Amino acid sequence: MAGILRRRRAAVLLALSLATASNAAEPPLRAMRWLPANSDRVALLTRAPAECLTPAATPAQALAIEIGRAAFRTPLLLGGQAARAGLSCDSCHQSGRGNPAFAFPGISGAPGTADVTAALFSRRRGDGIANPRPIPDLTVDARRIAPAALPAFVTGQIVEEFDGAAPPPAVLAGLVAYLNALDARACPDGPAATTPITAAATLADAGRAITAARAALAAGDAATAALMVLAARAQLGRLDERFPAAQQRPIRAADSALAATLPAIRARDARAATRLAAGQAAIPALARKLAAARRRSLYDPARLAAVIAGPPPAASAVTTARQPK
Repeated sequence: MAGILRRRRAAVLLALSLATASNAAEPPLRAMRWLPANSDRVALLTRAPAECLTPAATPAQALAIEIGRAAFRTPLLLGGQAARAGLSCDSCHQSGRGNPAFAFPGISGAPGTADVTAALFSRRRGDGIANPRPIPDLTVDARRIAPAALPAFVTGQIVEEFDGAAPPPAVLAGLVAYLNALDARACPDGPAATTPITAAATLADAGRAITAARAALAAGDAATAALMVLAARAQLGRLDERFPAAQQRPIRAADSALAATLPAIRARDARAATRLAAGQAAIPALARKLAAARRRSLYDPARLAAVIAGPPPAASAVTTARQPK
């Protein structure tokens, strides 16, 4: 009974937090829920910290890093209330860095902080005390954890801090490999550099996740392959919420095609590999369609600024991204 009451309380807190974050109205982009209203939201939603990755030494290490990188970017890794809110590891640690603008009601104090012992996201670590701490830059702080302790640390973050399910072994190994590859010294243009957030980059992340899914499937690891497909679908969801209806149709078609691979993957059906290959082959055509509509999307800073300033015209309204089930 106590567990049921804790879950209900967490659900109520989440609903209240999301209502507060969106000022009783759905924001045009989900990530706006955890940005301060007085921040430069256009800049924060169109540029991200540069990703600082050391090169992989072997093909096996490269695949592990790709698996970890994709998992790091999907809310479904964390599960529970965090997944429902749309939060991933990358929400707090953009590109594996920090996020000085993160301000989630009920979790943050000052921008750039989070309470990792809040009952909102965790039944296990919730202590009833508001004690937000600065969000660390993983290119620096992850390297302070002893390599042997890193798998247990990552599992604890997912299972205890966010009530998620323990990740498949290859996903856990991938997350550890990704964290080990993050290094501020590997920033190509210095630790303060940023890169534009674009449809092309988002779609490339989806393609990288599909590549990882195909490799996992070829290795007979259906659980990892399925999570990689969900990671690719999460990226398509981010595309969906930034484009008007005409471009949402092909994005959703691509998402539906990926969704159709999941039963085959979980059943270890030989057709899963063919379907994944077809899904990946469709990406270049989708990229061309989206590139032609870039200025009508919320990847365009001017368009995004106009939408944030006031309701967009009905003819060009965008909808909230669908999250994969």
